[in-house]
Amino acid sequence: QVQLVESGGGLVQTGDSLRLSCEASGRTFAVYTMAWFRQAPGKERELVAAINPSGEDIFYAQSAKGRFTISRDNADATVSLQMNNLTPEDTAVYYCATRYLPGGMGYRASEYDFWGQGTQVTVSS
Repeated sequence: QVQLVESGGGLVQTGDSLRLSCEASGRTFAVYTMAWFRQAPGKERELVAAINPSGEDIFYAQSAKGRFTISRDNADATVSLQMNNLTPEDTAVYYCATRYLPGGMGYRASEYDFWGQGTQVTVSS
């Protein structure tokens, strides 16, 4: 049973930083792509960043480029999202996700099979 547990969300002000973490358990972490999605009220869940098993292939949504950094520690089975220069448009529930099959890179929520419970990020103006 794959389990993903996010932490690190909170209420911050415009320009602040937050670091989200996701701890995975239930299977070998190092062979699976990991991703962070977010979902704002009334909007579809969107990919923020994804990282392949080795960490050498990384995707960022346009909104995240230059401000967010995704990283993983295969020894600790964790994936993190460092978010800098946050704006109110970043307000959303952030989800950690992984795929059923090893390797590959997914860009849509439908391509991910396991999800964490989500952590709320709220950025005030």
